[in-house]
Amino acid sequence: MKFILTPELGRLAKWLRILGYDSVYFKESNFSSLPRSKSQTQSASYFERGLLIQTLREGRVVLTRNHRFLKKASSRALEIKSEKVKEQIKQVLKELNLKPQKHLMFSRCVICNEELKSIEKEKVKEKIPEYVYQTENDFLSCPVCQRIYWQGSHWGNVQRYLIEASS
Repeated sequence: MKFILTPELGRLAKWLRILGYDSVYFKESNFSSLPRSKSQTQSASYFERGLLIQTLREGRVVLTRNHRFLKKASSRALEIKSEKVKEQIKQVLKELNLKPQKHLMFSRCVICNEELKSIEKEKVKEKIPEYVYQTENDFLSCPVCQRIYWQGSHWGNVQRYLIEASS
């Protein structure tokens, strides 16, 4: 399942990426390069049309807290009720009947949403702390932003957070 999230749900977008879900965080910069007339420059409806077009084109489910936009969205939209990210995660997983799969966790860049690729340890030596280089063997890299990821203590922290969020 692929998602597109409106600007008020940036933290949820990050958590869905951690879980391995393709999650676009839709904001003004996503479509600022598109041609538009002066009357469209700051138009909320232009923003909403752009979001809807991308939703339909890519077969995504819209996640939003924006009540006004929700009325315009197709049936492929879910209103996120809580402001708290743990409750948001819980709602999405429950209402969309999603079961996070451990092998997909940490498979996407939390910044770019790109799928991460394995990278040889020797190629990351100059990009990571020395301690990490000495203690870790497996690394992933984002092909877009070049961030390096490894299985540190945050993996266990994320799993505990998700257990709390899903209970």
